[in-house]
Amino acid sequence: MCTLKSVLLAVLIACMASAATGQEGYPRRFEFGTTPAPAELARFFAVPPDGRGLPAGKGTYAEGQKLYAESCGACHGDKLQGVPTAGIGGDKLIGGRGTLNSTTPVKTVESYWPYATTLFDYIKRAMPFHSPGSLSDDQVYSVVAYILGEANIVPKNATLDATALPKVVMPNRDGFVPDPRPEIELYR
Repeated sequence: MCTLKSVLLAVLIACMASAATGQEGYPRRFEFGTTPAPAELARFFAVPPDGRGLPAGKGTYAEGQKLYAESCGACHGDKLQGVPTAGIGGDKLIGGRGTLNSTTPVKTVESYWPYATTLFDYIKRAMPFHSPGSLSDDQVYSVVAYILGEANIVPKNATLDATALPKVVMPNRDGFVPDPRPEIELYR
């Protein structure tokens, strides 16, 4: 038997439940965790083609050559030729220009990557394989200078930094179709 008191209580509970949830019944706020500090967020980055967000620092071919031999050659070969038997990828880094439209495309930094800033971004985040993110910004610039120098994309006496790197014209820069969709901000 329903009484007015029990009906009002049910309505009150329904209103409270409705106020505590957002669309589709999900809570508006979970009330756990903390807001990350800027220092915590600093390790999450993405470098766009125009170089926004590239860190200070610089690197040269000669410095990169030494570092590559120490940290990269075991997986990518002493001549950047790749080591497919490395068991962890060991991708070839240079060569393959003009092969993407062939029946045997060779995807390398030289033949496939449209922007040098992407190379910096990837090495900074993911390399070396056994210790990703362990290279300093100067070391990353140096390895990038070495790879691009060996690919004859930049002169071997070039110094790469946040100003020079976005100006590098990669061989396959025009090999991609632009995405016409507008950029949106997912988090505000």
